[in-house]
Amino acid sequence: MSVMDLFSLKGKTAIITGGGRGLGAQIAEAYADAGANLVLCSRKVDACKEKAEELKRKYGTEVLAYSCDVSKLEDVKKVVHETVKYFGTVDILVNNSGATWGAPITEMPFEAWEKVMNVNITGTYLMSLEAGKVMMKKKKGKIINIASIAGFGGTDPSVMDTIGYNTSKGAVITFTKDLSVKWGPHNINVNAIAPGFFPTKMSKGLLEKGGDKILAGTPLNRFGSDEDMKGAALFLASSASDFVTGDILRVDGGSSAYA
Repeated sequence: MSVMDLFSLKGKTAIITGGGRGLGAQIAEAYADAGANLVLCSRKVDACKEKAEELKRKYGTEVLAYSCDVSKLEDVKKVVHETVKYFGTVDILVNNSGATWGAPITEMPFEAWEKVMNVNITGTYLMSLEAGKVMMKKKKGKIINIASIAGFGGTDPSVMDTIGYNTSKGAVITFTKDLSVKWGPHNINVNAIAPGFFPTKMSKGLLEKGGDKILAGTPLNRFGSDEDMKGAALFLASSASDFVTGDILRVDGGSSAYA
């Protein structure tokens, strides 16, 4: 096998939650370029459908789009069922769907806390559970959770006053490590990517408010680009990472190197 073959996803099927925009769309493009069939799902299915059509035209790969609230078991089961029905299996799962809420802890509504936890933690658990059942049957699979450098510890409230989000991403990091131990005997690799600051719809307000401080604490002195998640996500989905599991790969321009 050549080095480039190690990174090929030809013939593989990947589910990407929140795959219609932001980092999910960037990952979807990388996987389509590498030859994978894709299933993009989100509560906002129109964005997934639009991205699906774009990827089909550009790469000639098969891409399906489904509506899915990852915090609802019935939605998750439907997406996995339809994926297996159409493609025959699930090889790769990217748990990218996420929610956040910016407010001091004393001002954060309980409903907002619940929403963030339900999407970021429960959604990651449910998607991993259902896709993992499929992977267990064939003794092979790759699960990639999208965490955050905010999950490693406290953050400056003048930049990120997002205790629900930070807490949920810390849970995703621990979930990733523990699931890798539990499912290693099934030959399922479970890893996470902890992005730094990328300009997305979710981060727009945060970057407008604290962008200068963020750049001052980023050794590469820039935000993530439209290309910067692709290599890391492809590595963890491909055969190149077959002996890597339980890892949290930081893609943050070096900002967490200060910790």
